[in-house]
Amino acid sequence: MSVALTSTAVPTSTRSDKVRVMVVDDSVVIRGMISRWIGAEPDMEVVASLRTGLDAVNQLERINPDVAVLDIEMPDLDGISALPQLLAKKRDLVVIMASTLTRRNAEISLKALSLGASDYIPKPESTREATAAETFRHDLIQKIRHLGAKARRGTVHTTASPPLAPGHDRPRTLAPVAAPTAPAQIARRSFGLLQPKVLLIGSSTGGPQALMSLVAEIGPVIDRVPVLITQHMPPTFTTILAEHLARASKRSAHEGIDGEAIKPGQIYLAPGGRHMRIARHGVDATIALDDGPPVNFCKPAVDPMFTSAIDVWQGSIMSVILTGMGSDGMRGGKDIVAAGGSVIAQDEATSVVWGMPGAAVNAGICAAVLPLNQIAPKLVRVFAGDRS
Repeated sequence: MSVALTSTAVPTSTRSDKVRVMVVDDSVVIRGMISRWIGAEPDMEVVASLRTGLDAVNQLERINPDVAVLDIEMPDLDGISALPQLLAKKRDLVVIMASTLTRRNAEISLKALSLGASDYIPKPESTREATAAETFRHDLIQKIRHLGAKARRGTVHTTASPPLAPGHDRPRTLAPVAAPTAPAQIARRSFGLLQPKVLLIGSSTGGPQALMSLVAEIGPVIDRVPVLITQHMPPTFTTILAEHLARASKRSAHEGIDGEAIKPGQIYLAPGGRHMRIARHGVDATIALDDGPPVNFCKPAVDPMFTSAIDVWQGSIMSVILTGMGSDGMRGGKDIVAAGGSVIAQDEATSVVWGMPGAAVNAGICAAVLPLNQIAPKLVRVFAGDRS
């Protein structure tokens, strides 16, 4: 998909307002390319372009960046080894891990999330492939912009958390999207009256860490109903995420397979690059994988999963929207609520990016807005029959 790269809507910034970025990569081509992209944005600047993790660690205090784009494979000191040393010197540093899309690098990127990295980005196999390079630029600039701005406000979360990686959002342009502002008094709806027969979860940036924490605490829910998850993430990463979710939950977790029956006691994860919808096949609810165009500039997207579930379970749906950029899940959440189901959103304080949950909150569709550590206990109570 061709993505527009216009940045005319980005407001100009004074030098002191700009997000300060340190680029660390042993490839002079990659360093130069990323530096040019960042230099073209009026609200950010490259303050260092370095070849090794050792250079980054040694020069961090002098450079004092807000964001580090950190390659994984480098001489002297690789990215995964440099990461904890960088965070030890600057706890609020936003680190975006960059790697080519191999299983090994995906595993390392996800491990980096558990060590305190804020996000990751897959590098294209060849920067000469125009669409891949364009998408890489688009995603990288958005991640730097959102996470860097939050870091400058002193609210970004970089604390080490259960293993795994963030999202794969595709906004249309490079213009910044304002973070949703919580209303002074959040309007909450009542929980649906029907007993939920399924749990649907949508997440993006910061989502894998949140998912790992959540599934570890909702065993009684998983045993009672199927759990379906859409996390914005490319192929390979979703395969590994499913394996980690299985270990964290001590339940079966795997990428959804087209046509398979949906059963209680199982966690189904949308595979990277495919939308995961729900269909009815006789008496069974089944997975329906969709290779159609991106929705909300994402593939997989949360809205198709949310909306398609209504045809199968009507109002007997409990849905959760976790941390992430954009507004994916809000429209599907509206449909779920209109059908008689319920939406819980993660609160702003515990979200890495309060885009998706913030959009749902501001739309007035949430029955609860909770810190991450309170969502699992609430779900256990709701599925046990308490919908107060």
